[in-house]
Amino acid sequence: MNVSIIGESNRVGLDESYRPLPSLYLGFLSIWFLSACSWTFNTYRNRHFQTNNLQWTLASVPLIKALQLALSFLFWYSCFYLQLCSLWMSFGVYVTGVLFQTASFVSFLLISHGYCITCERLSVTERRTTVAFGCVFYLTLVGYRASVPYFTVLLLLNYIISFYVIFHHISQNLLVLREQLTFIEEENVQSMHDAVYMKYIMFKKFQGAMQIVAMAETMIYLNVDDSSETYWVRLLVREWAQFCIFLYIGWTFRSQELAPRFSVMPTLKSKVDSFVPLIYRIEMDATTFREFQSHEWHIGVVSN
Repeated sequence: MNVSIIGESNRVGLDESYRPLPSLYLGFLSIWFLSACSWTFNTYRNRHFQTNNLQWTLASVPLIKALQLALSFLFWYSCFYLQLCSLWMSFGVYVTGVLFQTASFVSFLLISHGYCITCERLSVTERRTTVAFGCVFYLTLVGYRASVPYFTVLLLLNYIISFYVIFHHISQNLLVLREQLTFIEEENVQSMHDAVYMKYIMFKKFQGAMQIVAMAETMIYLNVDDSSETYWVRLLVREWAQFCIFLYIGWTFRSQELAPRFSVMPTLKSKVDSFVPLIYRIEMDATTFREFQSHEWHIGVVSN
């Protein structure tokens, strides 16, 4: 950008092609802030439907984005209308932008692993891998934004490996869910069909969204147009694309009343073949129940 930042509270010379930026950032700040508030409120209101922390994890993404847009608006507003540009505020925009992309990437990794969808929590290896990917992604973004030599290539390799891992985990989960649906239909266990089918649809939607994300990121980094005259247009397209993608993913994994037995899932993923546990219902009177004994069955009374 043709912004001459000498230091905090110093006079600057600005390119007039950047004048639409304060209005754009203010508009997107309002949109993301309302989205963050509505997401948080909906998650809190429907918290009794959820037995996991996936929704609260996803809620951090729009909050970080709203903070980035707020700092961007304050920076450009002070530059144009107060004739003062803060170096520290521009650094805040830089840091929150990197944090937003890192938080988004980690959220995508968690969903692709099936966290709180096909398993209650991740294994130690999966958690360490996710943290390692997040740290490497953060550091390569910092180097790329700081124009460090060779970090463009490193970031490209990071994107290729990251999207491969995400799509690989999505494909594995879809395969497992398809096998479970086939087993349910063969054994006629209809009590689990709706829950497993809902999980399958969630992953199919997420797979489509990640394909759009991959294409969008490719177009952004292949764009060679760096002219200041069209910067606000590129900003408008990028921000709308990010908002629509996260709105779609957020709506898919929002807090809601899920299908019965949706929360029936293993604590950790199993390396061996697993099947949906059979659920049978037997009705009997109190006398028969007291006299009934079987070491092979687990018999209990419904709690709700």
